[in-house]
Amino acid sequence: MQCEKCHAELAPNSISCPECGAPVVQTVKDFDNTPNIQLQLKAMIKEHERQLFIRSKDGLFFDGPKFTALLNDYIAEYDKERKLLRRVVEENILSVLLSEPGNHEMAVTKARSVLLGEKFLSDSAAEFVLCCLTYMLGWPYDSPLRVKEKTGEEEEPQEEKKRVVRMDDNVFSRNAAQRYRLFAKNVTIPEGVTMVEGFCFDGFGGIRTVELPSTLIGIGEYAFSECKHLRAIDLPDSLRFIGKSAFQQCEKLVGMKLPRGILEIADSTFSFCKSLETVEIPDTVSSIGEQAFAGCEHLRRLVLPDSVKFIDKNAFALCPRLTIRCVENSYVFKYCLQNAIPYETASAKDL
Repeated sequence: MQCEKCHAELAPNSISCPECGAPVVQTVKDFDNTPNIQLQLKAMIKEHERQLFIRSKDGLFFDGPKFTALLNDYIAEYDKERKLLRRVVEENILSVLLSEPGNHEMAVTKARSVLLGEKFLSDSAAEFVLCCLTYMLGWPYDSPLRVKEKTGEEEEPQEEKKRVVRMDDNVFSRNAAQRYRLFAKNVTIPEGVTMVEGFCFDGFGGIRTVELPSTLIGIGEYAFSECKHLRAIDLPDSLRFIGKSAFQQCEKLVGMKLPRGILEIADSTFSFCKSLETVEIPDTVSSIGEQAFAGCEHLRRLVLPDSVKFIDKNAFALCPRLTIRCVENSYVFKYCLQNAIPYETASAKDL
């Protein structure tokens, strides 16, 4: 690995370059995209430093609104991470970091305390924020949740090579779905299909049930949105990805069980599913996006595992009957307190 600034060779797991002192990118637990985002933020600062940092006789000021506007240009593809950074910057976390000029360690300690205490972030989310902002500012920082590189030279055991199945190997397209638009009530997607294309069945008001193949890996954005009479759809264990708004406004959908392996519930996934009463969420899910369950009027009880480390503040808007069951003192517990959502607590093993 080489230094991004001077291209000197770096030892594994270095936190700064021995030649120029520049910080080294790192990956934070639960945030695999940290290095890419750090580099994008650094590029953003390099190009817009004079607009973002304003010096006056009273000190150095940071233009938060300008920063959050630029995020949409520089890290648009990292939706969850962009929202998290936007939130903490809007709540002046950079002012905390800049409040101790010359004492970076103290500044980071104060910022961490605010992120964990006042902002109710999880440990990994707080470390992600600190890693990104310190790298952007040019400060070396060794996160306790850094994912370290393997340095052993032992070869992995030789195993029989298996073909890797990819999400786009066999896509069920919107064109293929057209035959179901007018008269079909029951849809069967054939075995071998790995992906349902985005907008595939969007607005197909006639379909009642969908049978998905055991080979399915992904469901694209808006794939089943506004299927207003869809009542039943069983998600296969192979599923790993559900795009945003995939089941939005499926007004007859009553229940859903998400399979293990789903890592996030994207923006508006179940928004305005007015009949939705239950959703089973596995302990592989780590984030719940903007308006994910907004307008689910009959949603009564959600069990959210301790694996959930980020929930958008509007995820459960307009859910008047909802009670969330969670682990006491977990991120979800603090989220419920902060957003006045009724909750029940239980031990992690009882969820």
